[in-house]
Amino acid sequence: MIIFNVVKTPAEKWTEIVNKYKKQCQEILKISSNVRYAGVINLYGRTLTGIINPKLKPLLKSEQVKNEFFILSNLMTLRKDSAISIGKLEHVILYHQKITIVLFQKNNITHYISINRKAKNLEKIISSIKKII
Repeated sequence: MIIFNVVKTPAEKWTEIVNKYKKQCQEILKISSNVRYAGVINLYGRTLTGIINPKLKPLLKSEQVKNEFFILSNLMTLRKDSAISIGKLEHVILYHQKITIVLFQKNNITHYISINRKAKNLEKIISSIKKII
């Protein structure tokens, strides 16, 4: 009997990783109707996956999203250098008039979640997100 070791190609490994992030985003959207968007961006601000709550209209245009993700990926990357001195970053909260953005960094990727500003249970939502990622 011959047993073959199945080696996954880099493309197959990449697809598995992106699917994992996609499932996480789907789970994050289920946490609350106040979650508007859940996405994952890489070190360069490129979207690996992202899901908008289908009941809501996006607030940003395509070019604005690219700029937003690029800026935030730079912020998160530069923050990593401080971790040795001040400790690991738990999350970042950005408060805007219409939405709250919560960022989590793990393994060189950033989870970007936008939440309606009027959400009353932000701490509970953040805690639930941490359990998923």
